[in-house]
This record gives sequence, structure tokens and C-alpha cells, in this order.
Amino acid sequence: LFGMLSMPALAQDSAALEVFNSTRLEYNRQGMWILGFWALLNLLIGTIRGFQTRGQVQVQAFHQMNAYWNVVNLGIAVFGFWQASQVAVLNFWEVLLAQQEIEKILLANAALDFGYIALGLYLIERGRRTEKDKWLGFGKSIVLQGAFLLLFDVILYGFQQQLGIDLVELGKSLVVLVEK
Repeated sequence: LFGMLSMPALAQDSAALEVFNSTRLEYNRQGMWILGFWALLNLLIGTIRGFQTRGQVQVQAFHQMNAYWNVVNLGIAVFGFWQASQVAVLNFWEVLLAQQEIEKILLANAALDFGYIALGLYLIERGRRTEKDKWLGFGKSIVLQGAFLLLFDVILYGFQQQLGIDLVELGKSLVVLVEK
């Protein structure tokens, strides 16, 4: 009798878990669309402007690095979108692990983004000291890319962290059902 009484509640929580997981994956897909758009924009502008600015070493280096950097961003965006588009029926623990994994990845990426910014600032300083315009252009590009990625990762982390809080609340309701 107890099992029959709690079945509708478990079905509701199962539906809530499915909605949660869909939302988590949709956030990831949307993030990858944004990253992919940024990458394509930088590839297009960087490539065109890289050819148009021959003779202006610093400007050309800036645009070239934007294009080079975003080849990697585009690869990440395509793989991330593909991964977020894979539909899988997950239980609560699998969803919890996947949620914790994306949060950790975004935090690690944010730390790397600070490293990119620092590298760019180093290249700018090095370019000034050695009077190498190419290093100045590369450094400015890397600062821009690192700043964008930092903003991107922090915003996506904020959305994912809130989802993680919601998942913990959902988990508490599942525990209450099991204990009853």
C-alpha cells in the first residue's frame, strides 16, 4: 500500500528531474551557440583584417591572433554543442554528477581565463620593452579573448550554479519521499 501511495509523487519528481536535466542541457547548448558565434565572428573578422592590415604589424598580429585563438573556441563550441545534444535518460545521481562536473569545468575555465589575461598582459609588456609590435598585437588579442571567456564562463557558471541549488532541493524532496 505504501508503495502505491508514493508512486504518483515519485512520478512527479521523475518528471521534475527530466525538466531539470533538459534545462541544464539547454543552458549548455545556448552557451555553445554563443561561444560558436564569437568564434566565427573572430575567425571572419580576424582573417579579413589580418590580410587588410599588412604593413601594420601590431594591428595585423591582433587580428591574426583573434583568428588563431578562435579556431580552438570553435572546436570547443562544436564539441560542447554535440555533447549537450546527446539525449540520455539519467537518474538523479547521474544528473547530480553531470551538474557538478559542468560547474567544476566552468570554474577551472575561469581560472584559465585569468591566466590568459595575465599572459596577454605579459606579452604587451614584453612587446613594449623589446619594441616588438607583433607581441603587442598578440598580447592585446589574448587579453580580449581571455576577458570574453572569463565573462562567458562566469555568467554560464551563475546559471549552472543556480540549477545546482535547485537540484539539491529536488534531491531533498526525493529523500523525504523515501523516508516516508
